[in-house]
Amino acid sequence: MSRLAILCGGGSLPVALAAAHPDSICVVFEGVAHDMPGDVHTHRFEKMGGLFEALKVGGVTRLVMAGGLGRPALNPAEFDAGMMAIAPRLLPALQGGDDAILRLIIAVFEEQGFEVVGAHELLDGLTAEEGLLAGPEPSEQALQDASRAADILLALSPLDVGQGAVVAAGLALGIETLQGTDAMLRFVAETPDHLRRGKGVFLKAPKRGQDLRVDMPAIGPDTVQAAAKAGLEGIVVSAGRVVVLDRPKTLAALKDTGLFLLARVI
Repeated sequence: MSRLAILCGGGSLPVALAAAHPDSICVVFEGVAHDMPGDVHTHRFEKMGGLFEALKVGGVTRLVMAGGLGRPALNPAEFDAGMMAIAPRLLPALQGGDDAILRLIIAVFEEQGFEVVGAHELLDGLTAEEGLLAGPEPSEQALQDASRAADILLALSPLDVGQGAVVAAGLALGIETLQGTDAMLRFVAETPDHLRRGKGVFLKAPKRGQDLRVDMPAIGPDTVQAAAKAGLEGIVVSAGRVVVLDRPKTLAALKDTGLFLLARVI
């Protein structure tokens, strides 16, 4: 018997994965908000050794991480033997960026004999295909702003900062950091008019060299609404490397707001 385990965070993606793979084992961690219906297996971050054993007993050979997990508050006094073994590598990694942490997590699960796969490998049509997906043709200024945002993210990639940026008329209005996309777009929305020139665009793309099996960038209907509130002209994503969550709802939100969604090779 070979089964898939879904390590579930918040959002709709873990739910969609579970629906597409009904024989999978759904794992949630204590303290992490999730939307999973039905039976789930609950584990504590401090008891990773117990999780490894439970997955092996359940016949799991592959696993996927989906949804927002955040950074757990760990209590070293509660670590089991399995967690103690990886703590010397994990605790220093928690002081760095998300990419460093996720690379370590992948390595740990692979050392336990599990194959780590990406959500885009398990669900067809999950990522944005190249081209204009919705809305009007972007203006020439919007395309230039998207290129400028891509340059910014490329320059920041070695620092493991974030996956998004907003640029208007060549000026950076926001760069995604640990607080996430929604916080950045709220900040842009609060930018005084005298500091803005033109509407601007939001670019979402993975960091250079990022392992897309985990934490692949994603947008959804809430992203579209937040971008509209920020007064942006549209959204540009990296073709084939950004997940479009709840695609029908996202496309409906784009239609309602009048924003464009363009996927480019970045």
